[in-house]
Amino acid sequence: MTHIPVLLQEVMELLNPQPSGTYIDGTLGEGGHTLEILRRSAPSGRVLGIDTDAQLADVVRQRLRSDGAAEYRFIFAHDSFRNLKKLAKDCGINRVQGMVLDLGISSRMVDDPERGLSFRNDGPLDMRFNPKEGVTAKDLLAATREADLAAIIRDYGEERWAKRIAKNIVARRKEKAFTRTRDLATVVAESIPKKFWRKGLHPATRTFQALRIAVNDELDALREVLPQAVELLAPHGRLAVISFHSLEDRIVKNFFKTESQNCICPPELPECRCTHTPSLALLTKKPLVPTPQELHHNPRSRSAKLRAVEKY
Repeated sequence: MTHIPVLLQEVMELLNPQPSGTYIDGTLGEGGHTLEILRRSAPSGRVLGIDTDAQLADVVRQRLRSDGAAEYRFIFAHDSFRNLKKLAKDCGINRVQGMVLDLGISSRMVDDPERGLSFRNDGPLDMRFNPKEGVTAKDLLAATREADLAAIIRDYGEERWAKRIAKNIVARRKEKAFTRTRDLATVVAESIPKKFWRKGLHPATRTFQALRIAVNDELDALREVLPQAVELLAPHGRLAVISFHSLEDRIVKNFFKTESQNCICPPELPECRCTHTPSLALLTKKPLVPTPQELHHNPRSRSAKLRAVEKY
């Protein structure tokens, strides 16, 4: 299934790419947002695309050639966006007019059984965004204590049956190590009473989300990139972030709220004692969500939320 960029028109309206502007797509994927930014910022706008999957550079360049977009205005950096400032500096970029972070996973990754991100097709329990570094989900499941595993599933998956799932995983791994996605999905599903299965949602979905977040340290990476992104924005530069679950959205919402306020003192103080100065203006007081038309064409966008800010 070809990746369809989520909330594309809304992102473009918020970023409003300009000729000669410099932009960053911190989550390149298959280049849907990058391609549109290059189209709208012609003739000399540039985009730095960042992704942990090195193979995506060739995929995106081929799309640019097929579309007739200027390939020479596209720069690729193979890394995590948590290293945003260094990557921009290495590319000679000091300030940008806009940036987009689409925190979803590309269909290319999800649909590749070898990445282990889905249980629809059986594959190895990997789940790493960068398959050449870090601990795999298989390793995590083999080495994590039951209480810690339950905390991961509860906190990152918001799964009410976390303790029971963790207990069954630990009991099963004593007999045989987990190595395949469907094997894990079966044990998770058997841990949740069928009357609590949500219609249209596989019972292992939340657990797989939790393990993926833990393997890739996604939430800490998001916390680290947001202040770097704001620092890189030029005055009146804009940042758009698309999240796909409440944990991500809460981090983005709270960061934007804090950086757009004059005072961040605790509410119990009778007067302001902080020296905080707002650096951002909210462009979306409430998150934008996909239209019914987009949901029809791209069901995977159903949980997307878009928030955006402009730097003073």
